[in-house]
Amino acid sequence: MAESSEPIIRMIPNRPFKGHESTVNAGAVFPDGRRMATGSSDKTIRLWDLKDGVVVKKMEGHLGCVRAVAGSVDGQLIASGDKNGELIVWDGDTGECLTEAIKCHSDWLRSLDFSPDGGILATGSWDETTKLWCTKTWKMQGNPIHCGAAVNCVRYSPSGERVAIATHRDIQIWNPRTRKRIAKFKAAIDWGWNSSLAWTTDGTRLLSGGSASDPTIREWDSSTWKQVGDPWRGHTDYISAIAMNPTGTLVASASSDNHVRLWRLSGQCIAIFMDSRSVSFVTFSADGRHMFSGGVDMKTSEWEVPALTVDSPKEQESEPNTQNRFFKRIMGTVRPASASTSVPVKAKSGQILLEEALLEAQKVIELNPLYYLGYQLKHAALHGAQRYDEAIQAFQAFLSMLDNAPDIQMIKLRQHFLSLSEAEDAIRTAIHIQIENTPLRVLDTSTGLLCDRNEQIYAFETSREYKELLSLTMMHAHLRFERIEEAVVAYFRCAMLSHRWEEKEPLLHDIRDKVVYWLKPVGGILKLQSFCKVARDAGCRWAWSDTCCIDKNNNVEVQESVNSMFVWYRHSALTIVYLSDVLSPSKSGALAKSDWIGRSWTFQELLASRVVIFYQKDWSLYLGDRTPNHKESAAIMQELGDATGIDPQTLVSFHPGVKGAREKLRWASTRVTTLQEDIAYSLFGIFDIHLPVIYGEKKQNALGKLLQEIVARSGEIGALDWVGKSSDFNSCLPADIASYQPCALRLPSLSEGKIQEAVSSLRNTTAVELASNLYSLLHDLSVPRFANCRLRLPCITFPVTEIRQLPGRDQTYKVKAQGLQDVLITTEDKLIQFSPTRPTGQTFFLVRPWNRDLLELPDFADHTQRVEISTLPGSPLHDSPAQPPGEHGPVDSEFHSRALRLMVHLGQPFGAFLLAQQRGTEYKRVASDRDIIAHVKGMTSVHDMMYSVRTLEIL
Repeated sequence: MAESSEPIIRMIPNRPFKGHESTVNAGAVFPDGRRMATGSSDKTIRLWDLKDGVVVKKMEGHLGCVRAVAGSVDGQLIASGDKNGELIVWDGDTGECLTEAIKCHSDWLRSLDFSPDGGILATGSWDETTKLWCTKTWKMQGNPIHCGAAVNCVRYSPSGERVAIATHRDIQIWNPRTRKRIAKFKAAIDWGWNSSLAWTTDGTRLLSGGSASDPTIREWDSSTWKQVGDPWRGHTDYISAIAMNPTGTLVASASSDNHVRLWRLSGQCIAIFMDSRSVSFVTFSADGRHMFSGGVDMKTSEWEVPALTVDSPKEQESEPNTQNRFFKRIMGTVRPASASTSVPVKAKSGQILLEEALLEAQKVIELNPLYYLGYQLKHAALHGAQRYDEAIQAFQAFLSMLDNAPDIQMIKLRQHFLSLSEAEDAIRTAIHIQIENTPLRVLDTSTGLLCDRNEQIYAFETSREYKELLSLTMMHAHLRFERIEEAVVAYFRCAMLSHRWEEKEPLLHDIRDKVVYWLKPVGGILKLQSFCKVARDAGCRWAWSDTCCIDKNNNVEVQESVNSMFVWYRHSALTIVYLSDVLSPSKSGALAKSDWIGRSWTFQELLASRVVIFYQKDWSLYLGDRTPNHKESAAIMQELGDATGIDPQTLVSFHPGVKGAREKLRWASTRVTTLQEDIAYSLFGIFDIHLPVIYGEKKQNALGKLLQEIVARSGEIGALDWVGKSSDFNSCLPADIASYQPCALRLPSLSEGKIQEAVSSLRNTTAVELASNLYSLLHDLSVPRFANCRLRLPCITFPVTEIRQLPGRDQTYKVKAQGLQDVLITTEDKLIQFSPTRPTGQTFFLVRPWNRDLLELPDFADHTQRVEISTLPGSPLHDSPAQPPGEHGPVDSEFHSRALRLMVHLGQPFGAFLLAQQRGTEYKRVASDRDIIAHVKGMTSVHDMMYSVRTLEIL
């Protein structure tokens, strides 16, 4: 029999699998055909008996919604991943948990796939990495694959020799054994991203699905990675999943447009399965005779794959035949118009033009004015032709009819749709979220005009893109907010300029109310024009430059801009770095010699930006490198790493915050600024700190406020580790950031074996009791605190008994202190010389600033590891430092072990400060030109520390 030219329509599934309490996001059918596992936003996985349609096991353990589920080839394992980046492995037969939650990723775990031999599990995440895990040990194999964009789907080829990865930006093909990337290509168009993948059974083709702005399936030749034929069109929204039937002859696709479509490999759609809500996954049964799909309606539907060698089966009796015939013709023919054409796509076999489609939809409405399908078809036809205003009006008329309908079913149906105002509110929410992380004022690269945020929003709300999104949002009340966000982000794509200021840079008043492209192309104006053109060619509607997009006469705007700069660069679509002193053609090393690399503001811009491209003086690509993101260029990142002294991987995936403050201060110590206060202000974003911006307050005050905030937030003493001159802000802080240029003080540390040996030698009743008391005393000390430029520093003090200047060395002093060996101190300060025979009324201390790391307590702020039960708050070990010894047996042993280890650490050399008394109990730090290394005389001195623990106030 001849094939039908029109797709078969199915609206009622064979049977539903109900049980989940929220969206069903993923599913996997086992090879034996008897079981299926589904994962849901209700944080559970359910194991189903496919014969009886009942739940065999409800599997609980995830703390976030389950986004991905996969079954091993032999059916023995089930893997599930959630929004917290955690993976759990389950027994395929019993559903019992085989592993604790494994923290695989720092963001949503979006995709899982077992290798064909079952030995490896691939995980893909929105943290922009793909990782491979051994299924025997559940340890990560090798290093993560850094994909440069959020990962949506990961699929092994049938041979297992390749892994395909779909990201927000491109599709990447990797060799999982060598970790070499074989290919990378852009698939989705119109700023869409790649959402789903499937290999053909012979591995010669890869199929990819696009997001809402390009809801097509594309076919790729795996030998050339070129597209084969035209895209498969039909879906009108995000394609969430693609599946291949066991014989490799049919393809199923699931979409947020509420449909599952069945395709031949030729790209012909042969059947449409209509769900009531957005569909998240689709998969075939083991024999290929059925499909299973699940989504927002909280159930999994089983659909029968129609016989393809005979005429279309008899339509469902519940579906009016005339309406169904019209529906098949319209839905099989009306396609969204291409972005490159404004006319309807002409029909292939059986396709009709828009006007005919509208006529057919009207006939359906006339047959039954209360039946929603006709209105849906009319909206789809107008929307597909990009007549969005008319589509919205038509849909509003439909909603009005539903609002006035007395029928209960119609009232329930109304809940599936949004009114115009509700859709506008949803989009407006997404706009405000996006705008919060973008500059206050930007250049429109299409017009060359300066716009503020309100003008940006107005431009969007009057654009074709907005009306298209509004039309889709009204039709799909279930449309996930992330889909709306995706469209908004695409429109508001902004490029940021990172450059070295030069003479005659254009300021705000030079370009306000003027078309940038029409200005005389000289000096900074030419640079600005070129930047806008490059940004426009890169697909960015908006562009920002610090020269002309900030009103520098408005203190409030300057304050907000300085404190937001890191966030703006972090959320930009692209940072364009202009190297005005790098001539073309350049050689490797030219970037390292550029003035750009030594500036403090550009340093923050480099760390903040996720996507960076370097341009030379003539606006050609640096080194001719055409990598879409130069942070993915190994050669360029290695050059930057060598020039900055920062690991290239840290440059690529930098995270702001006060953790590791001392090392970040070292990175900044060699950088320069034109205005002295900027040496501090340019670091606000790197430390994720917001402070008042007061130009004119001078460097020491600006830097002092920043360092004070770092110490206050971190509770760490790393920022106090410096050599040089003291600040007038506080003597424990440096006058210049260059004081952090030497690496942090690192003293030789004992091996674990040596520590254990020393602990064993201390295990006697007296030592254990003393160690326990000292441990508890130090445990109860507070962290360093600043208030009104005064530092309250917890420390162990060693009273100085003698200071004597060395003969012939004006700035070097020998210092004796109780419990310590003599130390030499070199300082520009003039010290009072004294000894036991020539005492002084002024008190001096050598102090050991207290470092809580020596307590070896678990770090509950570290989210990279799952907290063990034994260290949860309320458990004995959590409270052990405050417990008196002798009451809890094994807990005492653990506590005593920590206490004795602390004694061993306190007996090792340490970095000391010299403090000089000022008034009463106030002290000042005596600055030194080099680190002061103090050595404890012996274990007796450690014992005496019990009486030397105090908190001093330092000016």
